[in-house]
Amino acid sequence: MNIIVVSGAMARARTLTLDWRHWTLGGFGLLVLFLSFSLLFNYVTLRYAASINHPLLQAILLDDQRQQARRAQEVVQGHLNAMAVRLGELQAQLLQLDGLGERLARMAGGPAPTLSRDLSVDEFSALLGQLSRQVEERSDQLGVLEALLVSSTVNKKFLPSLAPVEGGWLSSSYGWRIDPFTGQKGFHEGLDFPTETGTPIVAAASGKVIFADVHPQYGKMIEIDHGNGLVTRYAHCSMLLVKEGDLVVRGQRVAAVGSTGRATGPHLHFEVRLNGVPQNPARFLQSAG
Repeated sequence: MNIIVVSGAMARARTLTLDWRHWTLGGFGLLVLFLSFSLLFNYVTLRYAASINHPLLQAILLDDQRQQARRAQEVVQGHLNAMAVRLGELQAQLLQLDGLGERLARMAGGPAPTLSRDLSVDEFSALLGQLSRQVEERSDQLGVLEALLVSSTVNKKFLPSLAPVEGGWLSSSYGWRIDPFTGQKGFHEGLDFPTETGTPIVAAASGKVIFADVHPQYGKMIEIDHGNGLVTRYAHCSMLLVKEGDLVVRGQRVAAVGSTGRATGPHLHFEVRLNGVPQNPARFLQSAG
């Protein structure tokens, strides 16, 4: 296509030739210009739609708000579903604890513990935290109860319920305390019985000696396996009277009190472990009666 352009006083003519490339470039430019104006129009429309009283614009804005609300509701519902699952798991663990506690109470002739809770959706967060703390605090109780109720005919000879020393008083209990070496708070995994060096240490229950050697922290130490995952530990001894592999009976002398290893003075450090997890030995010793 040819275009004749006339300019100047002398009416001089100039001819411009437009081929398909010029038309393509021009069409692309018009398309870009159209899209730019469309985007600008949409931005201005959505930006100021709330202040423009037009039914179509208000409908577009309302639909967008509904979509955002629906997405937010889906997120909240997902969180609620996850919290409900977690709540169910914690309740199941607490029911297991209470069931074992009731069975043990019936065996001992004492009252059974009760648990009463009002559950509501509004209290999910607070209740989850409370249940988590309760499960953590009572986990060692569950371990003890499982050990005591491992069968209907529990043989007390294999339960570490006999005091490992006679006449010793309790200087440090199971749980959090101030470490005498560091002065900082630390978790004490057993009971400490201070007494004179050489005082006999006896097996709290019958079992097999699985460790009788020197430990970097506990000094001369003995570990006895009583079966069903129960192991007792006797640390800081001055003398070991048994060796690994020996079979011992409840009340048998296995060592003597000392202050070897990391100790401030002569005492017995006594631990009870269930499947490798420290338990409160006092719970077992109290079951002796």
